[in-house]
Amino acid sequence: MRSDANIAGPMTDPVPGPRTESTGADVSRETPPPMDDTPIGRAAQLAVEALGRAGEGLPRPEQTRVIVVANQKGGVGKTTTTVNLAASLALHGARVLVIDLDPQGNASTALGIDHHAEVPSIYDVLVDSKPLSEVVQPVPDVEGLFCAPATIDLAGAEIELVSLVARESRLQRAIQAYEQPLDYILIDCPPSLGLLTVNALVAGQEVLIPIQCEYYALEGLGQLLRNVDLVRGHLNPVLHVSTILLTMYDGRTRLASQVAEEVRTHFGDEVLRTSIPRSVRISEAPSYGQTVLTYDPGSSGALSYLEAAREIALRGVGISYDGMHGHVGAQNDQSMVEGIQ
Repeated sequence: MRSDANIAGPMTDPVPGPRTESTGADVSRETPPPMDDTPIGRAAQLAVEALGRAGEGLPRPEQTRVIVVANQKGGVGKTTTTVNLAASLALHGARVLVIDLDPQGNASTALGIDHHAEVPSIYDVLVDSKPLSEVVQPVPDVEGLFCAPATIDLAGAEIELVSLVARESRLQRAIQAYEQPLDYILIDCPPSLGLLTVNALVAGQEVLIPIQCEYYALEGLGQLLRNVDLVRGHLNPVLHVSTILLTMYDGRTRLASQVAEEVRTHFGDEVLRTSIPRSVRISEAPSYGQTVLTYDPGSSGALSYLEAAREIALRGVGISYDGMHGHVGAQNDQSMVEGIQ
């Protein structure tokens, strides 16, 4: 069980306020104003409630859930979603590993993990077969959260992987050999459908697709869904799209509600009820090497990610992937993988 060292406990005492003595005998001392009378007070109260709620814990999955966060369209919130969902699940008491497969290393930055060129990284795992345990680092400030960072070396991995044996299943094998107990593994993919993303799809069980509430939201998703079908048919029979998350939602615009309605009509039950609002706080947090959960736990963005994580965890109750990798890697269909690139 995680300790409560990183979360705020319930605030039992009211914020001290000015107390004035009354001149009348029938009037008592002035009571302190409630916390939520001011914007700062409201934010503090929300932070306490959010983190207190996070500490409640959620049902643990029966086995490690490996979730691939993918969408080849850039700027839809893949990395933001990966790190904030991971932090939310960890704050709920889960043990979570983020694997950063994007050469830009933005997930590593957002989690406060050093990822300069000399740092052991996921590149060494994929290309040099280094054990995953030798590159995983604990995330500061969030107990139970870990990260396998990406470095700039990963930019050349697509080319280097082409000539390697079992090139599309190297990440899956590294995860299978990782011995530390984990509840969730979230894989942040690059905005492309090359060999790095194929490695993620072969290693995963579930695909989470963040969709931005903007015009052209569904543009290009067809190719991603076809690739998921190809990988499921040839390399990973348990892979499926389990979750669609609406991001950058602005309730003030008609466009956002129209896109949300279209996505819910198209994907149905896969779409989470919770959507992620467009938020300055979410955008600011990575520049401080933090997720929005630790940067501003009372913000609408933090609360939304906590709720989305709760939905994902509750949806996973009772899911079992017995024999999940029974056929993975057994059939090395080169033409299929080449067709994806």
